[in-house]
Amino acid sequence: MMRRPPEWRTRANSLDVAPAETRGAVEARGTTIGGTQVHSLRLPSFVVSTEVLFALPDERLSIRHDAGGTPTPYVGGTLLAVRAVSGRAGLTRGLDALLLDS
Repeated sequence: MMRRPPEWRTRANSLDVAPAETRGAVEARGTTIGGTQVHSLRLPSFVVSTEVLFALPDERLSIRHDAGGTPTPYVGGTLLAVRAVSGRAGLTRGLDALLLDS
């Protein structure tokens, strides 16, 4: 049985330029979730690439995942969802909910 991780505490968001003041498509400017700035970038030639950055002045922790151009990276999660659907009622959002229930 997996345990839920402890709640993380983050410092207040401090942006040099507010997202509303940047140029480009509105949907590419990111958003603030729970006090943390979240940004999504879609580029041609990137099939699936996810990078999470945790940063403070003069330091950065980067976690990155690059998937190839085949459906192989999605098979495990799809099978997990298909096997779990018959035992669930209502809406389940995100595979993390299924992983933490395992």
